[in-house]
Amino acid sequence: MDAYDLLKPALFGLPAETAHGTTHRLLRAVQGTAVTDLLRDRYVVDDRRLRVDAFENEFPNPVGVAAGFDKNAEVPRALAALGFGHVEIGGVTAERQPGNPRPRLFRLREDKALINRMGFNNEGADAVGDRLDQEPLPDVPVGINMGKSKSTPLADAPDDYLYTYERVADAGDYFVVNVSSPNTPGLRELQNREALAEILGALDDAGASPLLVKLSPDLPDPAVEDALGVVDDLDLDGVIATNTTTSRPESLESPNRAERGGLSGKPIEGLATNRIRFVARRTDVPIVGVGGISDAAGAYEKIRAGASLVQLYTGLVYEGPGLARDINEGLLELLERDGFDSVADAVGADL
Repeated sequence: MDAYDLLKPALFGLPAETAHGTTHRLLRAVQGTAVTDLLRDRYVVDDRRLRVDAFENEFPNPVGVAAGFDKNAEVPRALAALGFGHVEIGGVTAERQPGNPRPRLFRLREDKALINRMGFNNEGADAVGDRLDQEPLPDVPVGINMGKSKSTPLADAPDDYLYTYERVADAGDYFVVNVSSPNTPGLRELQNREALAEILGALDDAGASPLLVKLSPDLPDPAVEDALGVVDDLDLDGVIATNTTTSRPESLESPNRAERGGLSGKPIEGLATNRIRFVARRTDVPIVGVGGISDAAGAYEKIRAGASLVQLYTGLVYEGPGLARDINEGLLELLERDGFDSVADAVGADL
C-alpha cells in the first residue's frame, strides 16, 4: 500500500473539483524542492527503449499528462518528476474565464470515469504566458493546448487562437488547437474543414510549430477525413485522438451518468482506440492517443493501434501518482514479450 492508497478515501470524500485543487496545491508545494528529486527517484523510468521522436521533439517515454490537469502551467515540473514523458498544459484561452458554474466535475466511481463541464476555466493567455516565461520549465517536452474564448464569436476564432499562441509561443515544445471540447458552446462547429483550415492556416502563417489538432471521438467518419485533409494540406505535425465524449455507453452504472458534459475514463477506452486506428490508417503524422488509459495494457493497445504517444488524466484520479511509472515498466515487459526493440517499433503493429 502506497501513500495514495491512504489518501484516496479522504480525497474521494471531497467534491471532485475540490480534491483536484488539493492535489494541485500539494504538487505546487513540493515543486522545485528536494521532494521533487525524491519523486523523480521513485517514479521516473529511464530506458532508451521508451524514447520516442515525434514532431521535432524527443520524449523520454510515451506517457504524458493530458490537457485539463494543469490548466495554468502551475505544476509541470512536479508532473515530470512523477515519471511523465511530456506535459500538456491548458486549455488556455485568450481571455481569462471562470468556466461554467460549479459543480462541474463528477466522479463515476463504479465506472472509473469522470464527467466534466469545466468550460475552459483558466487564467488566460497573458497570465499563463507570463508564468511560462518566468518559471523554470521541466526537462520533458511541454505542449500547450489552446481553446477559443467563450465570448469570442466563431467568425473571430482564428484571431483568438492566434493571440493565445503569441503569448505562449516561447515556452511551448508543441501547440494543440482544441476545437473538440464539448463544453464551450459552438466550439465543435470549428471542426468543419473550412473553419479548421482558417484557424490552422493563421497559426501556421504565424510560425506555430509543431502544430497539432485535437479531434472529438463523436465526429462522424467523413468529418474526421475532412479534418485529416486539412492536416495533410497544411503539412501539420500531428493529431490528438481523442477528446471527451458526449455519448453515454449503456454500461455506465454510476448515478452521475446523467450529468451533462464530456465523459472520460475507462468507458471510452475502446471508442478512443478505434478512433486512433481510423486516423492512423488515413494519415502518416504522429498520433497522440488519449482516452481511458489506466494501465500498461491499455497504453500498449493504443500504441499498437497507431499512437506514437499516449496521454491520461482520469487514470491519475483512480490509480494515483505511480501510474506513469507502472505503465512505463509494464510497456517494457510488453515490448520484450513481443520482440520489439523500442516503443517506435510497436507503433501501428496491429494495423
